[in-house]
Amino acid sequence: MNSAFTALITGASRGLGRALAGRLAEQGWRLLLTGRAADDLALAAAELARTAEVVVRAGDVAQAAHREELLGVVTGWGRLDLLVNNASTLGPTPLHRLEDLTPEALSQILAVNVVGPHALTRVMLPFLLADGGVVLDISSDAAVEHYDTWGGYAASKAALDRLALTLGSELSGIRAYALDPGDMRTAMHQAAFQGEDISDRPLPEEVAVPAILRLLTRRPPSGRYRAGDLLAESALESPPEATSTTPGGVA
Repeated sequence: MNSAFTALITGASRGLGRALAGRLAEQGWRLLLTGRAADDLALAAAELARTAEVVVRAGDVAQAAHREELLGVVTGWGRLDLLVNNASTLGPTPLHRLEDLTPEALSQILAVNVVGPHALTRVMLPFLLADGGVVLDISSDAAVEHYDTWGGYAASKAALDRLALTLGSELSGIRAYALDPGDMRTAMHQAAFQGEDISDRPLPEEVAVPAILRLLTRRPPSGRYRAGDLLAESALESPPEATSTTPGGVA
């Protein structure tokens, strides 16, 4: 893998973001990682720097100043091949019924899960378009299925889906994906199911990361995809020839 390939991953301090960063680092990607947990980001950087160039910037993508900080790093690189909008919030936990979800809480959910990713994508588009890059928005089955008390989060993920699909339709020079990773064993998922045992859920590196790598390798049309479907398709195919995972399809 050519180390010139670059990725910006939000929510990269733990969970899916951290797992994906580890896999891309193994392939030699240059990584810009951001998240709100500065200590966890620093630990990730120390581990991943053994195999890849890693830059970390702690902060909240809902804040314009932080997005400008990230833009400064990418501008210094001069390219961006992959933007992963993974940072997300459930809102107040335990999760609230809509009658108890305040406008202020809903606004915060939308700011982190919708407005922040949209704003970050906008400022990164010149680099993504120049390199035929990929925008990957991490969605949820809650965007299309109904679950009581999940209304605020579900609305935000449905909106994020629509942004990804519209972006992909409007811009032919990039790929824009909304990926539903399915249930995973993460701290965020545990927060949604307080007091419950979620050890039966797969880890992100077992489901979501392989699905993302398939998207990057195969580059199907822009759209909404489910990790389970992508992995099922992969299992039915003959093992592909060894290849690099590159957004532009360049080995």
